[in-house]
Amino acid sequence: MKRKKSEIPACIAFDSQTEGWLSKISGLLPSDVPQAQKRYLSIKLFENDPKIPYGNTEISKIAKEAEKVLEDDTESHITSARYDYITGIINKIRTKNSEKVSLSDRIDHIVTNRILGLPIFALVMFVVYYVLVTTVGTWVTDWTNDVFVAEWIQAPVEAFLVNIGTVDWLVGLICEGIIGGVGAMLGFMPQMFILFFFLAILEDCGYMARIAFVMDRVFRKFGMSGKSFIPMLIGTGCGLPGIMTARTIENEKDRRLTIMTVTFMPCGAKLPLIACIAGALFGNNGLVAFSCYVLGIVSVIITGVMLKKTKLFSGDITPFVMELPAYHFPTVKNIWHSIWDRLKAFAKRAVTVYMLAAILVWFLSSFGWADGAFGMVDDLESSICYYIGNAVAWIFKPCGFDKWQAVIASVLGLAAKEEVAGVLGQFAAMSDALDVVETGGSLAPIAALLGNSAVVGYSFLAFNLLCAPCFAAINTIRVEMQNGKLAAFAIAY
Repeated sequence: MKRKKSEIPACIAFDSQTEGWLSKISGLLPSDVPQAQKRYLSIKLFENDPKIPYGNTEISKIAKEAEKVLEDDTESHITSARYDYITGIINKIRTKNSEKVSLSDRIDHIVTNRILGLPIFALVMFVVYYVLVTTVGTWVTDWTNDVFVAEWIQAPVEAFLVNIGTVDWLVGLICEGIIGGVGAMLGFMPQMFILFFFLAILEDCGYMARIAFVMDRVFRKFGMSGKSFIPMLIGTGCGLPGIMTARTIENEKDRRLTIMTVTFMPCGAKLPLIACIAGALFGNNGLVAFSCYVLGIVSVIITGVMLKKTKLFSGDITPFVMELPAYHFPTVKNIWHSIWDRLKAFAKRAVTVYMLAAILVWFLSSFGWADGAFGMVDDLESSICYYIGNAVAWIFKPCGFDKWQAVIASVLGLAAKEEVAGVLGQFAAMSDALDVVETGGSLAPIAALLGNSAVVGYSFLAFNLLCAPCFAAINTIRVEMQNGKLAAFAIAY
């Protein structure tokens, strides 16, 4: 049914308060500005558009006053008003048959709500990490480490090698080095499976796209774009694709800032460390894992606030526009492919990088100087690892931990972040205090390596979450930055 032109407003009429601010700005424009242009220029100045040449201190004060009253930036307010205007036109011309609001839109009214959006997202991520660390994830991982690896593989293999008269160093290499090191990593695969399963569902159903939209409101207040949050969401699985996804950001300065901050988010490789510390010192409290996610976001925001004030990263914020897909049930095929691709990459590294690192740790811990001669030693304090760790421990003391085992684990974490938990597990197994096989995989030795202190444990965890990423991610940063000096600055930062 056609409508008369008179029924559709000629221009957007804002609420009386906004019209008052626009009227004040219009009165501050030079007298030689044509009357026909004053409305447009007033709106653009109200939005703090830097390309309009008539801005001054008085106009800026009006915009700032408006933002305090609105509790939102003026650009978002005007954008929202424009959408309300469009909705008004649609309501005047649509038929009754088209007035039904879809289920997807009704859900979006809640999950993308200005007030409820962030708390809902926080609740969703808390539930994911609670299941992951406190309940199902821990039960399955404990069984895998304590029963499958320790009792069914490591103990029988050690007994077999001893019975056939294998030399001590080879027994240690196979059982403590290869099986102990790689097994400690593979033992976390069930927990990683659960994490990737939840992330795949949230991505496939369309919820993660909404989170990028919700986080845009937060990031814009701190000088960053919501586009930056998409690589960070991907980075929770693995930092490498997260860094490469930053290519979609058109603004070069925003892209480089995003590349720098993606690895602050806890990726799947850091999950074993999170689970290890949460279990050893916090009783598998789900809040510990959730706090790591919050710590990553806060670190990104603080970085954005600081670096956006520098010439290297300052500039206009990239506008964030994206089409939100309709909600739909995830397909088994998509979920499986997402989980399989991530787990396969983890397993490949387990039999390459992790095995080499495990063998290196075993060698450095099993050989050293005793009675003036170099050879295999029974005491860790005579090992090569002990001397190396103590030599650099002073560097880490301001972080709250300076035990040589924790220092070696942090350094080797540069090869792969999973190795931090793996190396701690190896040292715990070699400890005289408790033997992992005999105690069913107790995390008490790991707690002892961190002084049985929750504060030291969380400091150790935070350091390894926020320090330089693994070598693979460092190389990806170098390639994506396309600037050697900037890449070096990113790693140093």
